[in-house]
Amino acid sequence: MAGLRGTVRRTRWRLGLVVSGIAVLLAGVGLMVTGTAHAAAGCAVAYSTPSQWPGGFTADVRVTNLGEPLNGWRLTWTFPSGQRVTQAWNATVTSSGNDVTATNVSYNATIATNATVSFGFNGSWSGTNTAPSSFALNGVTCTGGVGGTTPPVQVTPLRANEEG
Repeated sequence: MAGLRGTVRRTRWRLGLVVSGIAVLLAGVGLMVTGTAHAAAGCAVAYSTPSQWPGGFTADVRVTNLGEPLNGWRLTWTFPSGQRVTQAWNATVTSSGNDVTATNVSYNATIATNATVSFGFNGSWSGTNTAPSSFALNGVTCTGGVGGTTPPVQVTPLRANEEG
């Protein structure tokens, strides 16, 4: 009986050692994941078309950084009416279909907290020249506040006689 008790103790000890090792490994992975936290982000965009003529327009875009300071920025949006950028200044602007990306140039890459950078472009349109309704700065939707957007969760309770 003494030999069986010793074997059980060694087995429990080894099992505890293995479980402890796994716990330490998982804790280390958790620290690595949480160590890559991102700084607070937020922005506001003012888009205007100070000039418009049949088939063309000039746009002015003002981006205000409401989050942590940025060194390098990328603003994206989608034209709702098929407009196209034909010429830009104070940003490098590229497009693919209706999707547009504007990136900083060397002299305006840094945007401090609460600072604004602006750029402009000429564009073409046909039909209507509807302004874009949503912009994203470095992947964060510009809402005029810090934190971007989180879609609200809508819960609709079921009545007792309804099936889900």
